[in-house]
Parts: sequence; structure tokens; C-alpha cells
Amino acid sequence: MQRLNDKTAIITGASSGIGRAAAELFAADGACLVLVARRAPLLEDLRASIEAAGGRARVVVGDAAEPSTMQRAVEVADETFGGLDIAFNNAGTLGAMGPIETLELEGWNDTVRTNLTSAFVAARHQVPALRRRGGGCLLFTSTFVGYTAGMPQMSAYAASKAGLVGFTQSLAAELGREGIRVNAVLPGGTDTPMGRVVANSPEARAHVEGLHALGRLAQPEEIARAALFLCSEASSFVTGTAMLVDGGVSVFRG
Repeated sequence: MQRLNDKTAIITGASSGIGRAAAELFAADGACLVLVARRAPLLEDLRASIEAAGGRARVVVGDAAEPSTMQRAVEVADETFGGLDIAFNNAGTLGAMGPIETLELEGWNDTVRTNLTSAFVAARHQVPALRRRGGGCLLFTSTFVGYTAGMPQMSAYAASKAGLVGFTQSLAAELGREGIRVNAVLPGGTDTPMGRVVANSPEARAHVEGLHALGRLAQPEEIARAALFLCSEASSFVTGTAMLVDGGVSVFRG
């Protein structure tokens, strides 16, 4: 059964990691996709792969925090596929890291812009499109960092990603009566290019793995399956949630 058959989804941060895995999974489940990221060659490779497997996808190259990028993405969804049903706003960055006294304002602002302001920009353009369809789903990628656990020298990342949870809850309350569900998925450590910045040596990886009750990192496909659940009718009574998909890192004290 294709749970997203005849649905159109925008996925940001689609060129690698969780975004790419979600794009492949959503396409296999019947969705038409608008793929958004800054790296054109990776997006084109993904589009070609999806279409070779029988799916439908279009590419919008740009910064997800730029209003013009999201405006184009919504226009492509409307003009090519007839409207928008789902938006998985997954673009993000670890951003500036380090002790608070050495963290520059520019680095803080860049991190907040990529992780939080981009969500505002996305929702501002996507919500009217979802209304035109009579409802739909918004999903944001947050994290357990700053929600259930503090990590040293990651204050900008934690603050920006925790802000997404509050943003999700507010939008869920604002839009629920219009049939628009809004949720956040909170991954644990995941084996992606961004995750490997932290787990950047065998010793560091072993340490990060050991923080999780499952004793390992997630594969991007595991987070993508949770995203699919939250974007499908399987979660039709779920809105305003911060769904931990974290391998038990939030509860484990080994």
C-alpha cells in the first residue's frame, strides 16, 4: 500500500542524510516530490534516481532560509503537481560550536537562521498552499539536544533546534481546526555527513554510540520512516508532538 499516493511533498535539506533518505522513501510510497537544497549536482542525482525507479520529482536549488527559494518550491508544487499536501522542513546545520565566551554573534545568527528562521520562512509560504488543499502536514526536524539533554559547546544548535519545538506547538494550535497537522521529529545520533562531524574518529563515534540505549547510531532510513509516519494518515490524530526517534539517548544513563 502506498500511503502517500497522489500526495505532493516538499522536502528541504534533500541532498543528503535524512532528507535524501526521506525523499527516496516518500517517492517509493507514492509521493510527488519537490526537492530543495543548495547543492545542485546532488539534487539532480537524487531526482534522476527517483525517476529511474518510476517516481516523480522536481528540483529547486537554493537556501531554504531565503523566501524566494520557498516561494519557488511552492510554485513548483502547485504548477507541476497541482498543489501541496506535505512539507518536511528538514534543512539544518550543526553551526557554530565552542565555549560560549568564544562563540561569535555571526556564528550564532547563521545557526539560528539555518535551523529556525528557515522553518518560519517555510511555513509562511507553505501554509497558504496547504489551505488551498483543505489541509495537510508540516514536519520539522529538531533534535534531542536542548530538549532532553544538554551537550557542551552546542548552545547555538540546541537553542535553534529547541525553538523548533515551540514553533511546532504554536502552529499546531493555530492550524489544527483547518486540518493542518504540525509535528517535529527529534532524531538521536544519526550516521549522516552532519552527524559524522561530531563522530569524527573511531573513538568519538564509539563515545556517541555509547550514549544511546541501543548502543549505536541511527541510519538515515530509520529517521525517514518516522517522518513518513508523521506525514501519513497513519498519524491522523497526531499534532503538536515532539517525537523522539533517538535510540534511547534521552533515557539512557549507562
